[in-house]
Order: sequence, then C-alpha cells, then structure tokens
Amino acid sequence: MQVAVVKYNAGNIFSVMNALRRLGVDPVLTDDAATLRNADRVIFPGQGEARSTMAYLRDKKLDEAIRSLTQPVLGICIGQQLLCRHSEEGDVDCIGIFDDAEVRRFIPQKHEDKVPCMGWNGLLDLKGPLFQGLHPEETGRTPYVYFVHSYYVPLCKETIATADYVLPYSAAIQKDNFYACQFHPEKSGSVGEQIINNFLSL
Repeated sequence: MQVAVVKYNAGNIFSVMNALRRLGVDPVLTDDAATLRNADRVIFPGQGEARSTMAYLRDKKLDEAIRSLTQPVLGICIGQQLLCRHSEEGDVDCIGIFDDAEVRRFIPQKHEDKVPCMGWNGLLDLKGPLFQGLHPEETGRTPYVYFVHSYYVPLCKETIATADYVLPYSAAIQKDNFYACQFHPEKSGSVGEQIINNFLSL
C-alpha cells in the first residue's frame, strides 16, 4: 500500500510519518499532484496558520489536487480545518470539501477556558469505520485523544465524533472519501494508532 503524506509549509508532518512507520508503512512525503492521485491513501496533516498555508497550497496547486482525490483521505488538525469552506483564521476561503463548515475561533466563556485548547479530551458520539473498535459500548470506556488548537469546526451534518471544550464541536468529520480529525492521532497513544489503522483499512 502506498501512503502519501501531503508536503507543505506546516509543522508536525514528521510525527505522522513516524506514526505510520511504527505501523509498518513506509510513507512518501510529496507535493506532487500525480503522486497524490496515484497513492492508495493520502494523509493531509499539520500545524500552521490558515491564510499562509492556503496561499502555499494554491501556489503549488495542491488545493486542486486534493479536491480531485478519490481514494481515502485523512486530514489532521489544520488538515481538517483547511478541508472546510472557510476559516476565521485570516478570514480565508479554504479547499471546500466540507462546504457547509466554517472554522471558528474558540471564545472563552469562563476563566478556566484557555485558548489554545491543549491536552487530552474524550471522543463522544462516534460514527463510522474510522472508530471501529473504540466505541464505549464495545470497550467500556470513552476513548481519549490529544488536541492542540485555537480554532474548531462547529457541529454539522458531516460530524462523526464530537468533543467538548468551551462548547461541543466536531472532533472528526467525514464526507464521501474524505475523513478529518481535529485531534492528533499520531500523538494519541493506542487509541490514535487504532484510528490510523482503521483509516489504512478503509
């Protein structure tokens, strides 16, 4: 199986590469559209700022390449946010796979609401194959994963997992062959490893 990881001006790419290698996958890091289209799976990870990242993607025509993909795609962190229609971060239009979703900034409601949101949080209302083997009714416990973010995707019709920080929001979304999560599965221990394995098995 060829797994392509989208190369662009974002941080945290190599944590994802290392997580895949721990699962026995030798991923290719690429900004070549043909390589992305020919891969069996594509992962779009990273940490960064929405406006500058979208400018880089457009300059390299990677936004068009990502929109054209028909194989399973997994967006992680800013990779989820950039698959949405628009982001408040830099007031920028994004790739638009999730065309009803607009990324918003957390607004603290009380003193203990710190932004960015950093740390472990539980996943609720799980749906679909990405979370196979992790449902609380199967395991007897809520799966916890690691988040670092100041912006979030509101609940929408494509939500397949929720988290609660300041307010309930989309921890993961899915539309057709596109899956995306706000948390970092590559930093989420055995739960994150299961999610990556589930994605590779789609």
